[in-house]
Amino acid sequence: MPVDERRAALEQRILTSGEIEFAAMAEEFGVSEMTIRRDVEALERKGVARRIMGGAIAFTGKSEEPPFESRAAEASASKAHIASAVVDLLQQHETVLLDSGSSALAVAWSIRGQGLGLTVVTPSIAVAVALADEPDTTVLLAGGRVRPGELSLIGAETEASFALYNCDTYVMGIAGIAALGVTDYHREESSVKRAALRAADRIIVVADSSKLGRVRLMNIAPLSALSVLVTDGPGDDPTVLAAREAGVEVVCVATPSKAEETA
Repeated sequence: MPVDERRAALEQRILTSGEIEFAAMAEEFGVSEMTIRRDVEALERKGVARRIMGGAIAFTGKSEEPPFESRAAEASASKAHIASAVVDLLQQHETVLLDSGSSALAVAWSIRGQGLGLTVVTPSIAVAVALADEPDTTVLLAGGRVRPGELSLIGAETEASFALYNCDTYVMGIAGIAALGVTDYHREESSVKRAALRAADRIIVVADSSKLGRVRLMNIAPLSALSVLVTDGPGDDPTVLAAREAGVEVVCVATPSKAEETA
């Protein structure tokens, strides 16, 4: 296959699947891994891909966050499956710091009806509303400035409010997780997440497969700071393997069928 055709095929594969592995592509195209690396370097200069250990991922802007509504609607059945697996990890009467964002909101909806009797601390107005009428559940809404669109609370007051609590578990939603750790788009949201990390004994990160291998603008924490990663990504994903190597418990949730996604 001519070089241009192979690189075009690689570009399409990266854009479609979000990532590739050098070894798999070398075998598929019948060339050496070094050749694939050179192809990816060319795509990297083009702004299409970014190299990671053992492969490459699609390049996306590090600071441009999609609207909350589109994130909540995207792969909603997958998020519900992941959220259910997160709730299975919670114990009755725990104090849970539940993050803002679409994944955290999915966890809030999965908590409903489970009879866990939780105390929930949250910087999310949407999460607070979802759990406000849940029997035997105490909801503590952090103070701070409301972030438009996200309906999350941010700023120094939000961060300071977490210092008042000793939480058992922090369920954290993130925009990206890779070998270097967890990252997010927004500077003030990220500061809130770092404050939440300090307020909890156990850190559960919720990340659907689109977040794996992604690096966003703001660093939040290294993988070693996490307790559990819950994802619908494959068990052999490079980020999943890196998390396990860092001592993180990984829960891989079965991907729902296409019928469930579109139901």
